[in-house]
Formats: sequence, structure tokens, C-alpha cells
Amino acid sequence: MPVARRLQQLIQPFTAALLLASAQPALAQRVVPKIGSICPLGYVDLFNGNCSTLGLMSYTLMPTDGEACLEGWMNVGGGYCRKK
Repeated sequence: MPVARRLQQLIQPFTAALLLASAQPALAQRVVPKIGSICPLGYVDLFNGNCSTLGLMSYTLMPTDGEACLEGWMNVGGGYCRKK
């Protein structure tokens, strides 16, 4: 395996997590990075570090960062809040 390809595979999960943690809440997401040991409510573990709704629903999520969810958001587990 080329070194550049392997490096990209190693960096990709960290880049996704960094972007998710630093970004404002995004539009509806069908696939999100798995932050803890479980996926948020309504998401299925894909066993590749991601959680998915399998295309059935789209939710607007944001990471909790260990804090309580903002008003208008509810805790759905897995380190995420979902917009009500």
C-alpha cells in the first residue's frame, strides 16, 4: 500500500472528528462519526467508526462536548444532541 494512501487513511477519522467538533450544527446528517462507544438514538453502528440512519431519516445533530444540550435540542446519546 502506498505511503500516501495509508497516511490518508490514518488522518481521515481525526479530520472528520475535528471538523465536527469545531463546526456549528450542520444540516441533516445521515452518517456521523461515532464519538463514544454507542451511536446516537436512531443511528446504527456501521463498525467502521461511523453511525448511520441507513438512509431512512435525516437528523440535525451536534456534538455535546460534555455539556448539556442547548434549548431546542435533546440529548440522543452517543455524545450528540438532536434538534427538536
